[in-house]
Amino acid sequence: MGIAIKRETIDLFRGESHTPDFLALNPHGLTPVMVDGDIVLYEASAINLYLAEKAGGDLLGASTRERYEVLQWMFWSGEQWRIYSTLTFNERIGKRFMGKPEDTSIVRLAFASIRAAGAVLDTHLADRRFVVGDRLTLADIDIAAPFSQWERTKVPFGEFPNLVTWQQRLLETVPGWADTKREVDARMDGALQMAGIVL
Repeated sequence: MGIAIKRETIDLFRGESHTPDFLALNPHGLTPVMVDGDIVLYEASAINLYLAEKAGGDLLGASTRERYEVLQWMFWSGEQWRIYSTLTFNERIGKRFMGKPEDTSIVRLAFASIRAAGAVLDTHLADRRFVVGDRLTLADIDIAAPFSQWERTKVPFGEFPNLVTWQQRLLETVPGWADTKREVDARMDGALQMAGIVL
């Protein structure tokens, strides 16, 4: 977006998101959190919407119709998509950090929901390069987020060829997306190694 930001890394694995200062920003003890003057927001989608409106440009769509399509897909992502990838991550990875076994019934439920939503998204992407319009929007970013952990959690994204092609296109054409993936991979690999967890 071309917005200058100051990043502060919060190590979730070391409990840095549960300090009193951090909990005053986000009582859920999760990242990301954005502070812009007296505005404090948590939840990545809300932060992205705020920044996109502040920066201008067409990440929210190039027309009123596209804007509402972007919002539709962002809400869809929260309700039908990301929640199940997060649930799988918590069961398959998060519980390992706590020394607990995954609940296979929860993983089966999450996979069934991912497959149902994935079929809709795969069909939608059959003749499109991006989720909305002919360029990157916040819809792409919101929906692509769970791909950061799919190789670790083994969620069934690979069953949907249009989805895989679209994600690879984002990695190849959006440098910031590829940079973020490399950073997340390095941080996750380091945390797993420190905890002695082999996937």
